Amino acid sequence: MASHDLLDRIRRRLEELNRSERKVADVILADPESATGMSIATLAQAASVSEPTVNRFCRNFDAKGYPDFKIKLAQSLAGGTPYVSQAVEPGDGAAEYTQKIFGATIAALDEARRQADPLRIERMVDYLIQAKQIHFFGLGASGAVAQDAQHKFFRFNLPVTSYVDVLMQRMIAAACHTGDVVVVISWTGRTRELVDIARLAHESGAVVLGITAPDSPLARECTETLEVATHEDTDHFMPMTSRMIQLALIDVLATGVTLRRGEDFLTHLKKIKDSLKETRYPASTKR
Repeated sequence: MASHDLLDRIRRRLEELNRSERKVADVILADPESATGMSIATLAQAASVSEPTVNRFCRNFDAKGYPDFKIKLAQSLAGGTPYVSQAVEPGDGAAEYTQKIFGATIAALDEARRQADPLRIERMVDYLIQAKQIHFFGLGASGAVAQDAQHKFFRFNLPVTSYVDVLMQRMIAAACHTGDVVVVISWTGRTRELVDIARLAHESGAVVLGITAPDSPLARECTETLEVATHEDTDHFMPMTSRMIQLALIDVLATGVTLRRGEDFLTHLKKIKDSLKETRYPASTKR
C-alpha cells in the first residue's frame, strides 16, 4: 500500500498491535511531525519500550527498519498547501510548520544519503578533477544551487562559471570543447531547455554531468549522473527539501575533489580562507 496511507494504516491496526507496539503507535500518532525527527532511541524512550520493539513495529508496516519507516512517515504527511510545502496545512502555526519543514528535510536528506551511489560519485569526481573548465547550469531553485557550486569549485584553481540564463547556457554549451565539463542541475530532469542544452554541450564535445531524477530526459543526455528519487512535488509545491539535497550533493563532490587533490592542496585552500580575515571583526568583539 502507498506510503501516504501509513498514518491511516497505523490507526486502523491499533487493536492488532501488542501492548508495547501500541505505545509506539500512540507516540507517533500524537505528533507524527515530531516523530519524523526522532532517533530510534528517542522514540523508544518516549514510548517506554526497547529499540528492538520499535524496529519490530516498523517492520509490521512494511518498512525495512526505522530509517525507512521515518521516510515513509514523512511522505505520509504530504498533501498540504500548494506552493508552500507538502507537509504544511492551512491553519498551521509557527510551531507546527517549523517542525514539519525540519522533519521533512531531515527525512529527505537521510533518504538521499542512502541512495547516493559511491561509484557514481567517484566517476563524477574523476571527470571534475580532469576538467579544463567547469560550467554549472541550473534554473529556478536549481539556479541558486549552481551559483553555490561555483562558489565552492572556484577554489580548485580551475576556470569555473555558473549560469542561470537560458540564452547564456545555450551559447556556452555551443562553445564547449573536449575537456570541458558541464554540470546540469535539475530536480525533475524534465525542463526542456536544460535537456536541450545538455544535448548541445554533449554534441560540442563536453562531458555532461547531471544532478537530477532517475530515468529522466535529462539523465539520458548525461555522461554520468547523481540520481535521487525522493517525493517532493516541485510542480505544485515550493522546492524545499530538493534544494537541500542538491546542495549536499554539491558539497559531496567538492569534498571528493579536495581529497583527490591531496594534502599539498590544502595550503592553497588555507590561503584563500586567510584572505578573508581582514574583512571580519574578531570573534570575541562585544557590541
